[in-house]
Amino acid sequence: MSVARVTEISASGSSVEKAIEAGVARATDTLDNVESVWVQDISAVVKKGKIAEYRVMMKVTFILEEKKSKSKKK
Repeated sequence: MSVARVTEISASGSSVEKAIEAGVARATDTLDNVESVWVQDISAVVKKGKIAEYRVMMKVTFILEEKKSKSKKK
C-alpha cells in the first residue's frame, strides 16, 4: 500500500508551459517520487500593457517512502 502527500507550490515563467515546467523541475529537485501535478490556477503579471510573466499555482502529488524498519534490541 502506498501513501501520497500533496503540497501546493507556485511558479512563474515566460509562458504557462514554462511556468509549469519550472515548478515541476523545482519540485523534483526537492521531493522524491513526484507522481503528478494539478494546475489549480493561472494568472499573469501585466506591465506597460503587456504580459510580463505567467504564474501558476500547482498541487504536487508525491509518494511517501516506507520507513526502513529498525532492528529490535533484545
